[in-house]
This record gives sequence, C-alpha cells and structure tokens, in this order.
Amino acid sequence: MKRTFADLHLRTNPKDAQATTQLLSKAANLGYTQVSVPFAPEARNEETQTLRNTCKEFGLDFVSRVDLHPRHQDELLTQLRKLRRRFEIICVLCESKEVARQAAKDHRVDLINFPQLDYRGRFFDRAEAELCSAGAAVLEVDVKPLLLLEGAARIRMLASLRQEAAIAREFHLPMVVSSGVSEPMLLRKPREMAALSSLFSLQGDAALDAVSQNPGAIVARNRMKLACGFVAPGIRVVKEGKTP
Repeated sequence: MKRTFADLHLRTNPKDAQATTQLLSKAANLGYTQVSVPFAPEARNEETQTLRNTCKEFGLDFVSRVDLHPRHQDELLTQLRKLRRRFEIICVLCESKEVARQAAKDHRVDLINFPQLDYRGRFFDRAEAELCSAGAAVLEVDVKPLLLLEGAARIRMLASLRQEAAIAREFHLPMVVSSGVSEPMLLRKPREMAALSSLFSLQGDAALDAVSQNPGAIVARNRMKLACGFVAPGIRVVKEGKTP
C-alpha cells in the first residue's frame, strides 16, 4: 500500500494568511497529504474552517489541532474538559513533570511534546512511557531543533532524543515526527524527515511510520470518536427509534 505522509505541527500563525498559504503550498509540493496547524484554545470554528478550505485548494487534508501549555495538573484537566470535542488533535506541551505525568495517562490527550532543548527539562522517562502505554498519548518529536542547533547543544539534544526513542521502543509506543517549523525553507520532504529520525535511532519502517502511519492512525481514531453517533469503539448509533 502506498504511504501517505503527514506533518501535524506546522507552526504558522493562522491569522497571517500570506505566511500560512506559503507554508501550506510548500508542504503540498513536498508530498504531504495531511497537515495540522495549532490554533489557540479560544479559536472560533469559523477560523478552523477557513484554514480547512485553504488546505483543500492545495489538495491537503487539514487536521484541527490545539497545543496546550498548562501550568499545572488542574489547569490541564479544565482545558481538556472544554476542548476535547472541539479539536481533532490535542497536544500537551509538557514543561513540568506534574503536567507530563497527567497528560501521559489521560485518554483525552493525543500527543505529548517536550519543547525544552535542555535535557533537564524533558520528562519522558520509563514512568512516563508506562503511563502512555496505558493511555492514548503518543510522543511527538519536532525536527526543527535538529536543523537549527549546532555544536554541543545539538549533540545534547540528539542524546536526549536517542534515550527517549529507546524508551518508547522498550514500551512498544509509537512516535510521531513533525517539523515544528514556521518557515517554508525549513520544511523537508517526508522521506527526508524519516532520514533525520535515524539520527535519534529510528530506522527503516519505524522512521517512515512516524511521518505516515502513526499520525494518520491518531487522526482516523479521533475523527471516528468525534463523528455523530459515536458511543464507544465499535458502537455507533445508526438510527434512533421513536419511544413508544
């Protein structure tokens, strides 16, 4: 079966129409078929629909996404209650261990992302992976730092990513590799993204799955859950009967 490729983290500002259009056009030309741009939690449905229509012009399947930056566990729980049914992808940017642990075990979270470049601020360890294995969250890695960092900082970043990838393999957790870029010149072809993943020990099909099968499976699962009539996995309301 032919692979289709996704980049779930194009970090453009949806309100900047020109920059967004340039980035989407480049993504389509490079061979992506599914893309996502994070919106603010307070974004209106009309804003996401406008971007969805723009994506259609380039033959792209748009996936609505929100990136959450909770300061603590209670704030995360409040945000999830409000936003789970508004967006197809919910990613939590984990800047504390408390938030990382809660995000890993909450079935309403799709992606966990560690934006810190310093390994001391990254909390994906075996305890985190074990919680993910019991929930639904998947580790997302942005390649942007690998393109911009140099010298010792890049070496430390790669060391952290290799350790995280090894832990994910140990617990049989899939990974998603995204660009995390806002400039078209930093975008790479899907297979080049997979090749970059080899720098932190994702090889062969596992690297390709991280930019195709894994993100696609998350989107398909959530669209099913958000569809009208969904009750539980394998259970849907087809037609409501009249009460006698």
